Amino acid sequence: MSHIDFSFDPNWMDTLTAPFMANAFLAGLCIAFAAGVMGYFTIARHSTFAAHALAHIGLPGATGAVLLGLPVSLGLGAFALGGALVIGALGKRVSEREIATGTVLAFATGLGLFFARLSSSASQQMQSILFGSILTITTMQIIGFAIFDAVLLAVLAVIYRPLLFSSLDEQVAQAKGVPVGWMNVAFMAIMAGVITIAVPAVGTLLIFALVITPAAAANIVASSPLRAMVAAGAICLVSIWGGLVLSAMFPAPPSFIIVTISTLFWAAAKAVEALRRR
Repeated sequence: MSHIDFSFDPNWMDTLTAPFMANAFLAGLCIAFAAGVMGYFTIARHSTFAAHALAHIGLPGATGAVLLGLPVSLGLGAFALGGALVIGALGKRVSEREIATGTVLAFATGLGLFFARLSSSASQQMQSILFGSILTITTMQIIGFAIFDAVLLAVLAVIYRPLLFSSLDEQVAQAKGVPVGWMNVAFMAIMAGVITIAVPAVGTLLIFALVITPAAAANIVASSPLRAMVAAGAICLVSIWGGLVLSAMFPAPPSFIIVTISTLFWAAAKAVEALRRR
């Protein structure tokens, strides 16, 4: 029977200053920026199910990459992007997106399990894919994360206004000539990238805690879209960095602590909202 010891580790500073921890902190910074920005748009566009599903759609890509001896992130990103483009193209309305998302998700999940059965290596990788392993992120992955953040910033500088307009009021935006269909495809493609860089931290099953939960908490306390994005990024960053510190002090899976901190922020925001209504 396995045993987890949550007792305080007096040598936690040694763990915290290890090279792999430095990589984890840098990865957390990159992930928080992307997740904070896109988390707001995900909630505004009522696409939380799609965002959660993209991580699972990437599952066959991850297991298939292991099967072929390719980087997991490459396979995950390719399948997430492919699924995002299919959902974005087929689901122009929220109801249509739900149907397209569910259909693609079901097929991708089955395919992922099939690939895992074909290879013992893929089966062994399943736990890290499902639950994440932020402590094993490499320097090359961090460089990839940083490049993605730079591209995300450049793309948003171009499409920020039409994307925001179509997110807040799709029908009015369409009437004003905003290319809503293209904005939907662009959003889903960017979200696929965010999922790809966030999955290594918390895995496909817990991705909601980084992309959606901080943004949900931020929307409660922030008064404008830009402030909500900044607040969501800050909550996400504190959750990741706080999870890393606490996992060093009290040895426990970092992903579990990261998700717990993120959830506590959301619970605190809901409590503040309840007090305001009284």
